[in-house]
Amino acid sequence: MSAETVLQHKWPVLERHERAAEWLQVWTDLGRAPRTIDAYARGLAEYLAMCDRTDVDPLTANRAHIAVYVRELTSRPSHRGANVISIDSGSGLANATIQQRLVPVRLFYDYLMEEGLRESNPVGRGRYTPCRRRGGHERGLVPRVTKLPWIPTEQQWLAILDVAAAESIRNRVMLALAYDAALRREELCSLRTDDLDPAHRTLRVRAETTKNRLERVVPYSAPTGVLLSGYLAHRATISRARGPLFLSESRRNHAHPLSLWTWSKVIRRIALAAEIPRFSTHTTRHLCLTDLARMGWELHAIATFAGHRNTESTLTYIHLSGRDLAAKLNRGMEQIHGWRVTMLARLGEPADGAASR
Repeated sequence: MSAETVLQHKWPVLERHERAAEWLQVWTDLGRAPRTIDAYARGLAEYLAMCDRTDVDPLTANRAHIAVYVRELTSRPSHRGANVISIDSGSGLANATIQQRLVPVRLFYDYLMEEGLRESNPVGRGRYTPCRRRGGHERGLVPRVTKLPWIPTEQQWLAILDVAAAESIRNRVMLALAYDAALRREELCSLRTDDLDPAHRTLRVRAETTKNRLERVVPYSAPTGVLLSGYLAHRATISRARGPLFLSESRRNHAHPLSLWTWSKVIRRIALAAEIPRFSTHTTRHLCLTDLARMGWELHAIATFAGHRNTESTLTYIHLSGRDLAAKLNRGMEQIHGWRVTMLARLGEPADGAASR
């Protein structure tokens, strides 16, 4: 079954729109990650479904039709319940989710313009125009809200570790590596036995498993190495074959590669048991990179460790660590402290009037 057929089976609306299927196939042929293609398919399918409901031809849709879709997104209830409202958007969907839904629609219309089927893109994008006031930025359809990632407090982290201590050796070493090497979910679940170098306590993150196709080698700590050795001995009782590092131990999928969704369920179970529902598969990465920033690692060193192509992504963790602000505060306090000490020193100097008495 081809990738195109799988997507059309998952999102039947794509079958009715030939150009949409063509566009997704182009991205597939260009080697985009399956999860990226799936996200694009979902976002575009939701938009095309809206077009079908409102009798709009997506090839001729205009800005007003896009606005209807945006209104639908902002009025859509959260999958966690109709009463759940995201603070940053004031609606059921978070601001980032709404932005993600618009990306494939914008890219689809870019494709139609390149193919000569449209003259303009009704979605548009935020643009920089020097003549405009207040910095020259023209806003996109939906204002973008940029939030710092959530990381647990020390007390919350200890609660998570207390719960994780009762997990299997596989789950414990996965959690340790996820933090120690700042691994994304797919990078962690896609590790293979030959990616490990126990002698140097490093692991290779292959380009095809990363978000930006950037291969890297990262170290892990001695305690994680001990856990990993224990897991490798345990893994040998399941399968001695080389290949995927983390294997399922369920009856249904015994010795098969552990899926992304299974790992997500493990983390969700730990989060709920620790009563910290915000803890997710990406939290360990955020926490590790923030800790590196707190330790004084340079920006480019953190970017290399994280596999960031652009240091703009890395700056988030510098801000989250509060390192720069703390340094500025310390410098400012040193000046204030010096001034106060100088003023106090004057108390020991006799005033002219006092000396004459």
